[in-house]
Amino acid sequence: MTSVIWSSESGRQELLQWYDHFAKKIAGSPESFHVSTRFGDSHVIMAGDKNNPPLICLHAMRTGAAMLLSELGPLLDHYRIITPDLPGQSVRGLDRKLSLSDQSFAHWLFDIMDHFELPSTNVFGVSWGGFVAHLAATDTPKRIDRLALLVPAGIANGSHLSGLTQMLIPMIRYRLFPNKPNLIRLLSPIMSTFDDDWTGYVACTLKHMKFDARIPPLASDGMLEKLTMPTLVIAAEDDISFPGDAINHRINKLVPHAETELLTGSKHCPPTTPEFRTWLSGRLIRFFDEG
Repeated sequence: MTSVIWSSESGRQELLQWYDHFAKKIAGSPESFHVSTRFGDSHVIMAGDKNNPPLICLHAMRTGAAMLLSELGPLLDHYRIITPDLPGQSVRGLDRKLSLSDQSFAHWLFDIMDHFELPSTNVFGVSWGGFVAHLAATDTPKRIDRLALLVPAGIANGSHLSGLTQMLIPMIRYRLFPNKPNLIRLLSPIMSTFDDDWTGYVACTLKHMKFDARIPPLASDGMLEKLTMPTLVIAAEDDISFPGDAINHRINKLVPHAETELLTGSKHCPPTTPEFRTWLSGRLIRFFDEG
């Protein structure tokens, strides 16, 4: 059967090798589970002390649970983190695309929560995972205790033409000459920092992962007004995909009780540095522990 995620079996194997490479960077002894949902079995990684309060974390598009958890090390001292692989967006995720025009992603997330006997819980979502998180929170607010979003999709969009213009020629150049300098040129509009692991992984996805051209739809004003739970939104100043000023303006207008942060000088992919990991974890801990 043709995959909606990877382009070939050999490509899948390379993507799995990168997934496992990031998994080895997760502190402690992470555990893997396969959870039954109405859409099929979903892979989930859990890490952190079992006695800590639960926290669901949702990763960005074209990455995976292992990649996100490798960036959240300081949180593992405070929470039992549950990180599912998003359908259609991870080599270990469900090999199918869920609809973006209905509540499918919310229902998928609630199936995950039901498996772990969580009537409600705290949720943190990044980019595409942020879209899933606020979709679930607006669908059934009582199931999300506190909501944190980092560079979330589905709240405000940048100019598609501008983004295409900035990346089209570098993409053509990289396709013709797939070397590291051309990869850096291609990724410079969206990545704040570069390291060998992330650039190597992204190069693998460009070669072996099919691109999902869909863009999560913008939440309506009425939907965002349903975010009655404590909410934290962290947006990036130089995000060409989901502009930070526009996101925070809309949130502050429609969700006046929400807390907002603007990452100065950050692009869509925030820094992958120890300093940023420490700051982000500290900010999330302060927010979630208020509850």
